[in-house]
Amino acid sequence: MSKGLGTDAPYLVGLFALTAATGVVDAVSYLALDHVFTGNMTGNVLFVGFGLAEAGSVPLLNNAIALLGFLVGSVLAGRVVRGRSHHTRLPTVHLALLAGISTVILLLGLAWLLLGSLANLWLVALTAVLAMAMGIQAVAARGARISDVTTVVITSTLVNFALDSPVAGGSAEKWGRRVGAIASMCAGGALGALLVTAWSGAGALLVGGVCMAAGALVLAWARNKESATMKNDQGGN
Repeated sequence: MSKGLGTDAPYLVGLFALTAATGVVDAVSYLALDHVFTGNMTGNVLFVGFGLAEAGSVPLLNNAIALLGFLVGSVLAGRVVRGRSHHTRLPTVHLALLAGISTVILLLGLAWLLLGSLANLWLVALTAVLAMAMGIQAVAARGARISDVTTVVITSTLVNFALDSPVAGGSAEKWGRRVGAIASMCAGGALGALLVTAWSGAGALLVGGVCMAAGALVLAWARNKESATMKNDQGGN
């Protein structure tokens, strides 16, 4: 096992899959939904600023809708998960949210694939729903309690990776999870871009839903593994 993964490894695999799903979904939203991010809100805040300044051809409305959708999804998820607990680190409601949004994204991708081209109004609605889903994912993934893998942004992960590197005088104790998060986001973005180009935005969104569902399933497996380990430890005492 790579240094820096430790006992978090089973959860990290699931979080990496969710991070890759974010890369795929953001590739779809940026390349097929008129230059909008639905997962990376840092980019959207900047795009809204660019739009307000009427710089270039940045779509202000679509980016504002994505930003609002993400906030609404995060708030709703926060209300649902607040105060919930489980004998493992990951409460059941967090898994339920991840399962729910992965199902929604799979259905959206399938519907888009079957319908073909969508009118502008429907594309804006799709942007809003995807942003809400990514906001929910961001909150639900926090239940795994691994701060370096948020599944939606990697800026703080990059900073922590640099600060904790041997070059900066650090121990590089958690380098594995940080590199994994960065690589997962990059791989997801590359996969999504290739699928949009070679297939369609709808097909890429469908694959993003598959990645998200896989992440949720792996997190459920990780939780079961943690629960079994806790029972064995209790039985041995």
